[in-house]
Amino acid sequence: MAEENPKPLNYIPEVILKKRKNREAWALRKKEQFQHKNFQSIKKPEDFIHEYRNQEVDLIRMKRRVKRKLPQVHSNILIIIRIQGKKDMHPKTRKVLYSLGLRSMFSAVLVKPSEGIMAKLQRVEPYVTYGYPNLKSIKELIYKKGLARMDGRKVPLTDNNVIEQELGKFGIVCIEDMVHQLYNAGPHFKEVVRFMWPFVLNKPAEGLKGSKTLFKEGGDTGNREDLINELIDKMN
Repeated sequence: MAEENPKPLNYIPEVILKKRKNREAWALRKKEQFQHKNFQSIKKPEDFIHEYRNQEVDLIRMKRRVKRKLPQVHSNILIIIRIQGKKDMHPKTRKVLYSLGLRSMFSAVLVKPSEGIMAKLQRVEPYVTYGYPNLKSIKELIYKKGLARMDGRKVPLTDNNVIEQELGKFGIVCIEDMVHQLYNAGPHFKEVVRFMWPFVLNKPAEGLKGSKTLFKEGGDTGNREDLINELIDKMN
C-alpha cells in the first residue's frame, strides 16, 4: 500500500492573527461596557426618592427667586448660555429653559432684554450665564457656529443665497446684514433670530467651575456683563 503524502499545515499570517486577536479584545470590551451601562441604568427606589426631593428643592428655590426684584441690564441685546445640565432640575425649570431655546448643554441664544425675558432668566438663574456680547463675538459666532433654519433642517451659512432667499424681503442679503441687525437690535432682529438655530458651543477647557453660585459671587451663573465675551472666546 502506497504511503499517503502528508498534507501541508494551513498557514495563517501573523498580521491576520493579530487583527483577529484585536477584534476579539474589542468585542469583549464592548460587551463589558454594555453590561456596565445596563447595570448603571437600573435605578433603586431610593434613587427616585433622592431625585424627587432634589427637584422639589429646585422648585422651591425658583419660587423664592421669582419674588426678588428683576435683574437690571445695561445693553440692548443679551446672549444667554446654558451651562448646567438636567440633573435635579424640576420640569417647570426645564420648560422655561426650552422656551428660551436652550434645550441642551452649552447652547446659546441672542435675545432682546425685556421684562418677560428677565423674569425667565431669574427662574433659571442656576442653569445659565448671560451678558452683553460685543460686535466681534456676534460676528465670530455666526461665521463659526451659525446654522440657518430651513424647513426644519439645519443649513450651514456658507452661501449668501440662502440668507437672501429667506430674509431678502427685509433687506437682509448676507451675513454682515445679519450681524448688523443682531448687534444693533435692529427692526428685524426677531426675524434673524428665528431664521437661525441656537448656537451650539464647545465645552470650555477652562473658565467654568461647575458652580451654581452667581458669577459676581465667585461662581459661574447669572450676569457677567461684558465679561461674557471672554467665555464666548473659550467656547467658540
